[in-house]
Amino acid sequence: MPGVRRVVTGIDAAGRSVVVEDGPAPRAHDFAAVPGMSTALIWAATGGTPWHAGRPDPTLGADPDEPGPGEVRFLVIRFPSDAALADPAAAGDEQRLISPRLHARFMADRGGMHTTSTTDYVTVVEGEIHAELDDGVLVRLQAGDTLVQNGTRHGWRNLGDTAAVLAVVMIGRP
Repeated sequence: MPGVRRVVTGIDAAGRSVVVEDGPAPRAHDFAAVPGMSTALIWAATGGTPWHAGRPDPTLGADPDEPGPGEVRFLVIRFPSDAALADPAAAGDEQRLISPRLHARFMADRGGMHTTSTTDYVTVVEGEIHAELDDGVLVRLQAGDTLVQNGTRHGWRNLGDTAAVLAVVMIGRP
């Protein structure tokens, strides 16, 4: 995802806080089948202890699709206008390759609707998007709005002309 800079701090051997990494998010994907759609896994926390400099980056080996109980994922997702989805089959094939567990949760007859075992905090950073819930209910969200998603079936619809950028914190539930 172009433009997503990740700055990671840590604790060095002397116990001081330091910048450990400053650069592009290491697990980013620009979708070929959906021009303008991008995802970036910024960080994955897998335990309750602080991460220290010198340890492996937990983001590199983490399952980006859904954190386990007590685990956390932080992602940035760019959704283009729904009109950019010219080939749903190709988009599904690409999604299956990069996020197989998430893809397996998609409802075939409801284009992108899915359920996860997480509590998600979704903040619209830029643009406007609609959260789709059961029975076709659409909830309009604009820049600055936050949706607390409690493991319910949902999907995302960008009915506008410009991309929407979401910052998402996913917390795995028992």
